[in-house]
Amino acid sequence: MPSLSGIGVLVTRPEQQAMPLCRLLETEGAVALRLPAVDIKPLERGRALAQRLGVLENFDLIIFNSANAVRFGAALLDQRRDLRLAAMGPATAHALNQAGYRVAVQPAGVFDSESMLAHPTLEHVAGQRILLVKGSGGRELLEQELHRRGAQVTAAEVYERVPAAPSESVLRALEEQFAGGALHVITATSVEIAASLLDLATPTLREQFARVHWLVPSARVADAVGGRGLGAPVLTAASAKNQDLVAELVRWRSATP
Repeated sequence: MPSLSGIGVLVTRPEQQAMPLCRLLETEGAVALRLPAVDIKPLERGRALAQRLGVLENFDLIIFNSANAVRFGAALLDQRRDLRLAAMGPATAHALNQAGYRVAVQPAGVFDSESMLAHPTLEHVAGQRILLVKGSGGRELLEQELHRRGAQVTAAEVYERVPAAPSESVLRALEEQFAGGALHVITATSVEIAASLLDLATPTLREQFARVHWLVPSARVADAVGGRGLGAPVLTAASAKNQDLVAELVRWRSATP
């Protein structure tokens, strides 16, 4: 019998990123239901942004902080293969590789700003010019710390995350799924996704959210879920990679009587 047979999982990643996780869950026997908690939309037009940034060869390092940053910002590279690129994690690196670019800098272990800052390449950056390709909002730790270390940092915001607005019929159908016992786990792979999901929840859904397990990729996201007063049990995976998320679910299921 598959490891996750009989387990229903609510996948809340943006629409474009949800399917690989859903497929992996289904391979393990789970039933995956999608409800994007945030939508991803492009920001500044590529040509205008490229003109504002100037000659990219003048940057010592170009950091892409997510796969979405690659999706909406890779065109800035204009097929230049000699630029020094950094990727926040394996999904971002894979997206750059798929676009035909080689990644020179990638953090090990947990894929967040702290891990990127711990990379030897970024320890001594005084006087360097660094381009950070990112989404709007989000954490400012990476940019602030690089400034503190003496780097000249330019941020290129190429996309924005906006809260999803599912229809009343979608929310009612989700209530019925929970009420019928079809869902047992909710994924929340970022603080923003967790917050958006709780904000869009009806009072009935909020009660149901507190009765199931939440699957998160880090203690920071776990703290964010707990900080909203939910009181739900939280499973913390090794990272936000699909295989790590599913591995944590398999571990939990195997340990559950």
